[in-house]
Amino acid sequence: MAEKGNPEAELEPWQWPETTWRPMVEHVRAGRSLKPRQWPNGARCAVALSFDSDHETSALRDRETSPGRLSQGEYSSRVAVPRIRALLDRHDVRASFFVPAVAALLYPDEQRALVAEGHEIALHGWIHERNSLLPAADERALFLNAADALEKITKIRPRGIRTPSWDFSAETLSICREMGLVYDSSLMADDDPYELLLDGHPTGIVELPVEWIRDDAVYFNMNRFSGLRPYTPPSAVFEIFRAEFDGAWEEGGLFLLTMHPNYIGHRSRMPILARLIEHILGKGDVWVATHLQIAEYCLRTGSSDTV
Repeated sequence: MAEKGNPEAELEPWQWPETTWRPMVEHVRAGRSLKPRQWPNGARCAVALSFDSDHETSALRDRETSPGRLSQGEYSSRVAVPRIRALLDRHDVRASFFVPAVAALLYPDEQRALVAEGHEIALHGWIHERNSLLPAADERALFLNAADALEKITKIRPRGIRTPSWDFSAETLSICREMGLVYDSSLMADDDPYELLLDGHPTGIVELPVEWIRDDAVYFNMNRFSGLRPYTPPSAVFEIFRAEFDGAWEEGGLFLLTMHPNYIGHRSRMPILARLIEHILGKGDVWVATHLQIAEYCLRTGSSDTV
């Protein structure tokens, strides 16, 4: 974006010269593919299940402090996460939980229990803030403070991040690099893992790409004041997720699914996840792992081909 005081700041995008739009596009890009030729133990496909444990933070970020709105976040921790934990334990699979620091401070025992069960706790901002609206110094401070808070609670320093709402600012990657993070999971340039480039230079940071198609929020989100209503029945969501996994299995790639306890954790929706896990495990030749495990494996063995 053109800086204030720059005449280009007043231009419409269709008026921008190439010297304006090209650096924007090339600032953060996909580098070499890190899709391995083979997954551990000869598995054909890798599966990364993830949960964004936003709890009350999405409401607090927007200054929504009514007990009714906050109770939805309380449900997420009180009811949904225990259901998810029980399901994962029943199938003996591990997942990654992306937790805003404020949510972790509200529910520290939840985070400790997840770690004790072998799941990963990773960064998801301080209070689910919108990174691209923050001054760079504030974004950096919130990242660092969030990492400190999660480490204090779980005794493990987080090694990966998913930015809140996948909102990736022009400074986010530089901050991730400074923090020594292994991976990010917020961007969408591929189906499979790749290395992030910053201004054309390799960063050594793995991108585990997300996609709105593989996110429960777009199908189940509800906001009565904006008129936003769920429009997809749970059975159709299962079909979409299953088709995405089957495609990843056929191509020998990565199936990464983003879920939110307050969406997927209800009685009518948990069967989607249960059926999906049964389908994944029943398919065979699958490695189900945390995001960190997958990122570290890709760094060790990923392709050297350049995208």
